[in-house]
Amino acid sequence: MKIILDKFNTKNIMAAKLWIEDGSRADPIDKKGLHQIFCSTILRGCGPYDNNHFAEIVESAGAILNCDTYEDGMLISLKCIESDAYNLLQLIGWMITKPSLEIDQIELEKDLTIKAIERQKQSTYQQAFDGWRKMIYADGPYGHDPLGSINHIKSIHKDHICSLADSLKYRGKTLVIAGNYPNNIENYIEDSIAFREIKKNNKNKNIITSHSKDSEVLIKQKASICSRILNTQQVVLLLGKATVIYNNEDDIILRLISCYFGYGMSSLLFKVLREKYGVVYEAGIYHPIREYKTPFIMHASTTEEKAILTLNLLKECWQSVIETEISDEELELLKIKYGGQMAHSFQSISQKAEHKAHILGIGLTNSHDKETLIRLKSVSSKEIRDAANKYLKDPSLSVCSNKEIIQEIKNNWSN
Repeated sequence: MKIILDKFNTKNIMAAKLWIEDGSRADPIDKKGLHQIFCSTILRGCGPYDNNHFAEIVESAGAILNCDTYEDGMLISLKCIESDAYNLLQLIGWMITKPSLEIDQIELEKDLTIKAIERQKQSTYQQAFDGWRKMIYADGPYGHDPLGSINHIKSIHKDHICSLADSLKYRGKTLVIAGNYPNNIENYIEDSIAFREIKKNNKNKNIITSHSKDSEVLIKQKASICSRILNTQQVVLLLGKATVIYNNEDDIILRLISCYFGYGMSSLLFKVLREKYGVVYEAGIYHPIREYKTPFIMHASTTEEKAILTLNLLKECWQSVIETEISDEELELLKIKYGGQMAHSFQSISQKAEHKAHILGIGLTNSHDKETLIRLKSVSSKEIRDAANKYLKDPSLSVCSNKEIIQEIKNNWSN
């Protein structure tokens, strides 16, 4: 387990973020949602503490302790005051090395997760997004939501959770502690009984828990459009491509393109879809940080009457960055916007610690952000157009709406 300390004055507030490699991408093909159930359950007792005692320790300190499942990893998050650091950090150690995993708590988390998935099924955007990633990634690492699927969750039993818990000790882990913390915090962690099992097992065993590290994780698509039917007058359109891993040198160029399309009121989508034509009530870009091929998606929500016009405008916006170079003035604005976006994302100690744990956890260096900002200065308009031609040609469309509108959109797409 790598331990990174980032000390600065935050009035006795400390944030700790533990990134554990492999999240929902490592769910077994017939147990989608396994990591989600595990993450939820380890908050319900570990080590010498049962569910009630665990909750009492956290709540009496006025602290926040969560565990979340992402595609590339699991993230345990702690925020507390400096004087409670020792008492609360040991809980993180026990969550990894000795989770209680009581059957009644597992069943409770299964029920809660199933209800969350059922709520998602009523979301037009979520249905369109699920359709897009299934079309692009199939059963690959990003082919399903971290929550999983209802049928698979129902089939998960304690033995499956225990098997995952055993693997947790051997996975790569990055712990970032930021803000104000005790000076000897690293020694405390290394000597703590709660964390000791991690070091012991890392020396004895090495297992691979994830998909192949090959970044070619896509399928051979049989179609460039998919649809999900809901009884709604809303229309959600997602136009996108799977692009490059975050560590690729061209990633920064694609992030500039995502700013060009969807960041702020000067973005192309806002100016065209909102100001000029008024066809949408929501539009933007989804372009997260991913260890494998990253989705780059333009999304818009509109009405039945404006669906076809919105689709045509989306295609025109998408094609514009492929066919023409942006001006020097626009490029300088993009670079300023991207720098501002990064600064806005790292305002709190929790945000800073989480980002650092994330990028180190997926194999990048501590200097990655600085190197990116240096690279940013030299990006040219021609490089942006070249990258768009290389990575953004022939996007795929996902739509969620009622049956009649979907058929109209399919006809438009095929033409």
